[in-house]
Amino acid sequence: MQILTLGNELLRQKAAPVTNIDGELAKTALEMIEALKDGKGVGLAGPQVGISQRIFVVHIEGDVPRVFINPSILETSQEMVKYEEGCLSVPGIWIEVMRPKSVKVQAWNEKGRPFTLETDGILARVILHEYDHLEGILFIDRLPEPKRNRILAKLDRKVKA
Repeated sequence: MQILTLGNELLRQKAAPVTNIDGELAKTALEMIEALKDGKGVGLAGPQVGISQRIFVVHIEGDVPRVFINPSILETSQEMVKYEEGCLSVPGIWIEVMRPKSVKVQAWNEKGRPFTLETDGILARVILHEYDHLEGILFIDRLPEPKRNRILAKLDRKVKA
């Protein structure tokens, strides 16, 4: 499973809702979880693998892999926290990003069962990061413009080198 990187226009598009949760989608979710292991990541969204649908997977060390289909963010905490983030679609860049400390999300799993999850810490951060991908937002978009421009310039130099 190939992971798309910055510059691919699919990463900037809002993903379409999943209309059919079936065995094929469950297989895709499993492949995405496997791709996380290969890419050394903790989350992966459909648009990152060329699927413009509202699905993402999360697998944090010490926790079970989780599949989120057609997720909705119901609540986020007022309290914001800064934490270093990276992204498989923006390789080699790690930067501190402010995000809500906790999140309440509603979604469907790969079996088509709805669930609601309230969480904080790293799991909340990864959920918010992956949800952004479904909206066409990259983590570098959460940075102040001067900082984002420096990172983009650095990435541009790496691509040309």
